[in-house]
Amino acid sequence: MTLLNKIPGTILVILGAICLSFGGLIVKSFEGANLWQILFWRQIFFSIIVAVYLLFVYKKNFLKSFYTSGLPGLIAGMFLGIGFSAYVFAMYYTTVANTLFIISTETIFLALFGYIFLKEKINLITLISIIMGMSGVLLIIGSSLSIQTSAQFLGNIVAFIMPISFAVLIVVVRKYPKVDMVPSQFIAGIFAATIGFFIAGKLSISSHDLFLGFLAGTFQIGFGFIMITIGSRTTPAAVVGVLMLTEAVLGPLWAWLFINEIPPLSVIVGGSIIISAILFEFFLGSKKKE
Repeated sequence: MTLLNKIPGTILVILGAICLSFGGLIVKSFEGANLWQILFWRQIFFSIIVAVYLLFVYKKNFLKSFYTSGLPGLIAGMFLGIGFSAYVFAMYYTTVANTLFIISTETIFLALFGYIFLKEKINLITLISIIMGMSGVLLIIGSSLSIQTSAQFLGNIVAFIMPISFAVLIVVVRKYPKVDMVPSQFIAGIFAATIGFFIAGKLSISSHDLFLGFLAGTFQIGFGFIMITIGSRTTPAAVVGVLMLTEAVLGPLWAWLFINEIPPLSVIVGGSIIISAILFEFFLGSKKKE
C-alpha cells in the first residue's frame, strides 16, 4: 500500500484503465465456458488477488479492514458486484466496442450522482456534455435495433449497469476519502462469483478457459480495480472519468487487432460523440471552474 500511495493517483488510474481494456478480448477468447462459468472463475481469481493484497497490507488486521470500510464499503461492493456481472453479460452478448463506449458514460453518471449525493452543481458545460453523451449512446443503441440480434441489443442495455455501479463506487470513495475501499472489491468479487455459482450449472471448464479466468481475475480486473480505487482517492472524479477513456479507446483496438472484431460505422460515430462530450466537459468545465 505504501508503494502504491507513492505513485501519483492519475498514473494509477491510467494503469488501471489499461488493465481493464483487455477485458473484452479475454471474454471473447473463451472456448467452451458459458457466461456464468466465466463470471464465476473470473471473480474467484479476482477475490483471491484482492484478499492477498489485503493480507499483505493489513496482516493481522485483515478482518478489521472490512469493519473499517463499514456500510459504505458494503454498499459499494454490492453495486460493483452487480456491475461485474453486467460487464461479463454485455461482453458475452454484444461487441467490445458497444460495451466499452456505453461504459464510458460513467463520467456522465458521476456528474449526476455528484449532484444528487455530493451536492455538486451541474453547470451549463456539464449539462451540454450530458446531452451530447446521451446522443452518442442513443445512436449506438438505436443502430443495434436494425443490425444486431435481440440478444445483442439486450447486451447493450445491460452494459449500462456497469457505469452506474462504477459511479457509485467512485462517489463512495470520494465521500469517504480516508477510508480504504479496497475491501469493497473483495465483497464485489464474492458477490458476483456467488451469482455465477448458482446459475452456471457446472463449474468445470477446460484448462485453456481456466487460464483465461485467472488472467481476467488477477491481471485485468484485479490489478486494474485496485489501482483505480487507490488512485481515485487523490484524483478528482471528472479527471478519473476522462482517464478511464483509455479503456474505451484501447479495448476495441485489442478486439480489432487480435480477434478481428470491427465495429460498424454507427458505433464508431456514437463512441466518438461520447468521448467528445467527456473531453468537452473536462477541458471547458475545468476552465470555467478556474
